Amino acid sequence: MGQGMFADDTAIRRVNREASTLLAAAYAILLQVAHPAVGQGVSDHSDFASRPLDRLRGTLTFVYGTVFGTREEAERVARIVRAVHRHVVGPGYDARDPDLQVWVAATLYEGAVRIHGLVFGELSPDEKEELLGQCALFATSLGCPGDRWPADLPSFERYWKETVEGIEVGDAARGIARDLFTPRNRALRPLTAVQRFVASGMLPPNIREGFGLEWDERRRRRFDRFFSVVRALYPRLPLRVRTLPRDLYLRDMRRKAARGRPVRR
Repeated sequence: MGQGMFADDTAIRRVNREASTLLAAAYAILLQVAHPAVGQGVSDHSDFASRPLDRLRGTLTFVYGTVFGTREEAERVARIVRAVHRHVVGPGYDARDPDLQVWVAATLYEGAVRIHGLVFGELSPDEKEELLGQCALFATSLGCPGDRWPADLPSFERYWKETVEGIEVGDAARGIARDLFTPRNRALRPLTAVQRFVASGMLPPNIREGFGLEWDERRRRRFDRFFSVVRALYPRLPLRVRTLPRDLYLRDMRRKAARGRPVRR
């Protein structure tokens, strides 16, 4: 097996190996599609309602393949995603737009940082800075020029604040959220209910309200209790259990690559 893009002790691997990061899946998705151009592109070219698990598989294969795959695997995943995105073009959006690529990558960074803080405790400023620099690869793998990624943590925090404050959630994004949280396969609905609850507690108020997600003091207390339980139990699980989703997705990616099957995105 070839050399990976990152060493095992790097922040991006320590954070993204954890299954708990999946708790931020809906949070990241809602943030992404809240951007009007991303939301319209996803609405026109995707199908959350009919195959939500395939969508999740594609996104996790991108993250895990980029972070934990060999250099050759990471480059292959990036080529596939860029090829798909060449066709995601329409009135007011183009998936190859660096501004949109930065935003999508920024939600992956922010979601990982937030969940890590809720489950393990806040990363130090140095750890956040290290992780930020490494997460530039999410943007550049999508085709974004490297100099468009925020150069340091203060730059990112300014970018995040300004972008979030300027977002107005539109009808396309609300439609995606409805599909995401009411999948046709009813067996998935308990999982999407948890994702909805966690995302509602994590989202900035203006975006949460734009999606019409309910929130109040009672829900906030439930949110705090939920994460107090997760924080007490999850870190005590064996590492091989906490990294199981990563290992399964990498195995699936490699099996499909051996068969010449594409990664679905």
